[in-house]
Amino acid sequence: MANAGGGPRGVAARAGGWSAQHRWAAVGIWVLFVLLAMVAGSAAGQVELKESDQLKGETTQAARITEEAGIEEPAGESVLVQARNGTAKATDAEFRQAVDAVIKAVGGTGEVTGVKSPYDTKSISRDGRSALVQFDVRGDPETAGERIEPVLNAVAKVQEEHKELRIEEIGGASMNKTFDDAFGDDFQQAELLAVPIALGILLVAFGALVAALLPVLLAITAIMATMGLMGLASHLMPMGDSASSVMLLVGLAVGVDYCLFYLRREREEREAGRDGRTAIMIAAATSGRAVVVSGVTVCVAMAGMLFTGIGEFKSMGLASLIVVAVAMVGSVTVLPALLSLLGDRVEKGRIPFLNRAKRGVNGPDGGSRVWSRVLGGVLKRPLVSLVVAAGALVAIALPAVGMKTQNFTLDQEFGDSLPIVATYQRVNEAFPGGTDPAEVVVKADDINAAPVKQAIADFRERAVSSGASRGPVEVVMHDAQNLAFVYVPLVGGSDQDKAGKSLDILRKEVRPATLGKVDGVEAPISGQVAGSKDFNDQLTGAVTPVFAFVVVFAFVLMLLSFRSLTIAITSIVLNLLSVGAAYGILTAVFQHGWGASLVGAEGVGAIISWLPLFLFVILFGLSMDYHVFVVSRIREAKLAGRGTREAITHGVVTTAGVVTSAAVIMVAVFAIFGTLSMQSMKQMGVGLAAAVLIDATVIRGVLLPAIMALLGERNWYFPKWLRWLPDLTHDEPVLPPTQAVPGTRHDDDRPDPVRV
Repeated sequence: MANAGGGPRGVAARAGGWSAQHRWAAVGIWVLFVLLAMVAGSAAGQVELKESDQLKGETTQAARITEEAGIEEPAGESVLVQARNGTAKATDAEFRQAVDAVIKAVGGTGEVTGVKSPYDTKSISRDGRSALVQFDVRGDPETAGERIEPVLNAVAKVQEEHKELRIEEIGGASMNKTFDDAFGDDFQQAELLAVPIALGILLVAFGALVAALLPVLLAITAIMATMGLMGLASHLMPMGDSASSVMLLVGLAVGVDYCLFYLRREREEREAGRDGRTAIMIAAATSGRAVVVSGVTVCVAMAGMLFTGIGEFKSMGLASLIVVAVAMVGSVTVLPALLSLLGDRVEKGRIPFLNRAKRGVNGPDGGSRVWSRVLGGVLKRPLVSLVVAAGALVAIALPAVGMKTQNFTLDQEFGDSLPIVATYQRVNEAFPGGTDPAEVVVKADDINAAPVKQAIADFRERAVSSGASRGPVEVVMHDAQNLAFVYVPLVGGSDQDKAGKSLDILRKEVRPATLGKVDGVEAPISGQVAGSKDFNDQLTGAVTPVFAFVVVFAFVLMLLSFRSLTIAITSIVLNLLSVGAAYGILTAVFQHGWGASLVGAEGVGAIISWLPLFLFVILFGLSMDYHVFVVSRIREAKLAGRGTREAITHGVVTTAGVVTSAAVIMVAVFAIFGTLSMQSMKQMGVGLAAAVLIDATVIRGVLLPAIMALLGERNWYFPKWLRWLPDLTHDEPVLPPTQAVPGTRHDDDRPDPVRV
């Protein structure tokens, strides 16, 4: 595949040619890069995302004030003592004995401090049937869940002695322990299952163990290198808890996909009669180029998350961007070298049954017979196919018009699968907002100055009289730091809408009339409800710039890479249609409950607030994998002299197998997360799996060929007024099926220099 300039055109072709010629050097450089990245990342350590780095607004201001003062709030816990029937009251002697027993039991563990009686703090419900014993866990609040078990055991023992009452513990530490015990293994198991599932599907796709191992090996090494690079990058942008999990998912998906695309093309050229070196060169110039275009597009999509301004999203975006870039580089450098080294040994570990099955499904174009039949029907009636398929996807997307997003409460996230959820609900019924109070961080030059103390007292009184809280409003003073923390249980409790209205009353009415009148006083209001509101407000403001950035840059990249205005426009439209259909499925299942029982999602009633934007970015990026790969093959056939419809048939049918294999892997991996008990993870898994399935079948198998067939030669329209743009197509002339590149030898020989 020589060009007029005497050398290969394009980064992928040049990289593949060099790597195939210097195979041991290429492999050695890759291994060294992975090791150095891991060592450097481990030595540098990873900077974790702080609460003050998460958001803009009052919650971040409160976190900043607290961090600057060096105050680390302890993990708070409460024990609910409640009558099981309607007669017992907190004033009864037996009830008091139970409360005293709880205070003595938790204090005796040595793990807690600041134990408070409900009779002192007025933490008794209006009906007099419930009381809260409150205390803090000693030590680092981040690890409090690891030390809470003795306290839980002590409370359980008191419960056994007072069976006529309900005695249950709840708080940050006890919830973390419960969730870790119940779901911590789920995440690890899901992540561990992803690799063997991908390997199993690749075995079916290739029918040989060595060929199946290569994509998994590339993905794993890319993930390992990225883990190290994340440590280095975290010193510039701290990493959140979710960044590693998202990076693993994206890294496995694109790492396997890119290697799959490349390897499948190399094997296809070998089957067409080319020698090993020529097959690698053709794969480098074709599939390698598609990988680079796709990888850059995915990186642009992931970069969109950086524009949200939300710490967790920014860290997820950066981690995903790094792993995609690493996987892309690996697939066009070390993969050609490995294929050159392995030669025919890439077919080692053949599975005869699978190879026989594969030979039986090949169509006349070397592709899938099933997709050949489907495509035949589509191209016979492209307009009907377009209207039916597009109409079906629009209908699926329609429920998304009424999508409701919110941060989940405990019962929405976990349902009734855990006893602590029922405790959470009972505490919220008896003490609205008591489990998640608003937290006012009051900072003054002198926290004990008379005007400041009076303003705090007025705030406490007006918080209750305004209807925002039913009390008790607790104040914790930090004289040395000139800070005070005011805890306000919000009316509405676990009802996010009602609690949000109570928060607005505090922020817009109570605070300006009290603390706001004292000069030099800062009083940002944070807490779970405030954090949720600030998060949603910032997320809503980020949607438009993120969507615009991703769509515009993806459009420009497709325009430059394919030198076709039509291809660029249809790419964006089809990807948006795929994302819309995913939104519709999520809304129908998780909000409206259609088929919710099939995935264990009854009664959720909303979509987790971060998911729509997250899904858009991830899906828009991953969808480009398939689109670039299929359209590149169609364009290649067109440049080789085939007619438009013949080129469409060749491109879709010959890529159907690899696209199907890649999609099945992604769907299987994402579906694992759809089986988790946490509704947010379930929604993410179902949304991603459904979207990828739709994208690889309806979009690429029906809509894309139907649109291209209707457009005909207009697919390649590129107006004169755009011809000043740089040409990134790097087209290579296509060799006849069995023509070898001059100057090459077989795989087990030392290769001569090759011009591609």
